[in-house]
Amino acid sequence: MSNTPQPLAGLRVVEFTHMVMGPTCGMVLADLGAEVIKVEPLEGDRTRTLVGAGAGFFPMFNRNKKSIAIDLHQPEGAEVARRLCGTADVVAENFKPGTMAKYGLDYASLSATQPRLIYATHKGFLPGPYEHRTALDEVVQMMGGLAYMTGRPGDPLRAGTSVNDIMGGLFGAIGVLGALVQRGITGRGMEVQSALYENNVFLVGQHMLQYAMTGRHPAPMPARDNPWAVYDVFTVKDGEQIFLAAVSDAQWVTFCDVLGLHALKAEPGLATNNARVAQRPRLLAAIGEHIAQRSAAELAAIMERAGLPFAPIRKPEDLYDDEHLQATGGLADVVLPDGPMAGQRVKTTLLPFTLGGERLGVRLDPPARGAHTTELLHGIGYDDAAITRLREQTVVA
Repeated sequence: MSNTPQPLAGLRVVEFTHMVMGPTCGMVLADLGAEVIKVEPLEGDRTRTLVGAGAGFFPMFNRNKKSIAIDLHQPEGAEVARRLCGTADVVAENFKPGTMAKYGLDYASLSATQPRLIYATHKGFLPGPYEHRTALDEVVQMMGGLAYMTGRPGDPLRAGTSVNDIMGGLFGAIGVLGALVQRGITGRGMEVQSALYENNVFLVGQHMLQYAMTGRHPAPMPARDNPWAVYDVFTVKDGEQIFLAAVSDAQWVTFCDVLGLHALKAEPGLATNNARVAQRPRLLAAIGEHIAQRSAAELAAIMERAGLPFAPIRKPEDLYDDEHLQATGGLADVVLPDGPMAGQRVKTTLLPFTLGGERLGVRLDPPARGAHTTELLHGIGYDDAAITRLREQTVVA
């Protein structure tokens, strides 16, 4: 990791976050080299103990961070947190509106003595009529049109990952990076706000513009007016599935040639994409019948040799064996800090870009609760006796 670029090295971020959105922002900054300090309650971030679909939240979004556990409800604990923030370039949080102000940890309070501070807040909604509503990824997907577009008609369905939480954190990090550039020019920080609902609306914006351009209500993706005739999942030998596509007239000719669809290729009424779209149900049925006894692996090999679009249908766990991810360093080791597998080494996914040809890797495993409390308290002026007293009074852990 010594040669990996760390453009944010020397930057200190203090993070008051939980779940996914805020931690994603902190993870991005940490991966870019910042020192990110996660402030947790004494019992630890509740994300540590989630089960089921939430079991991967903490180890996924909290690598490359340090942890300090503080009871903010105690005045002395809030004072510890304020002193820690006094050393920060960036403070990030994702609690309900008004929560941070109770402890003097809001932007107005901190920036009064730290004009260079950049403060990233992650909420359900940007300031406005909805700002005091409780938001979740699924809530904003339902009210923001994404669930409507994802599910079948009459059956709204949330997307298969925490898209708004993750992207909301990414937009928060983008805002922080912009604010850092501006601070380099003006010498002053600013508040950055990111929100789930507005993120969701941004994602659905293409469909809003589709309506504005056409005057037609966008159909949910499973029932959409597909612009390409061959662009679908086919069930083949032994019940396997594979996605196949041909999105141009030239690709259609190649598609027919390599799969032996000579009769379809010869039909004059199928020579152009728009003509094929008009006959899409018949066309897909004919293709599906023709390839039904071929294996997904055989079809994938044919499509790859021909340079045509295709994709195997995979489950998330299948990606651990993906040859491309393994060959390109897209997966990295972390040691799990919590749960029944605590101490075990597993693979995690890295940010999907390179800097100077290098992926940004894991410098620090996801931290145990309060793993860096003593180190960080020493750094802001507490001696051993003071730290012992804070622990005895259950102010820190």
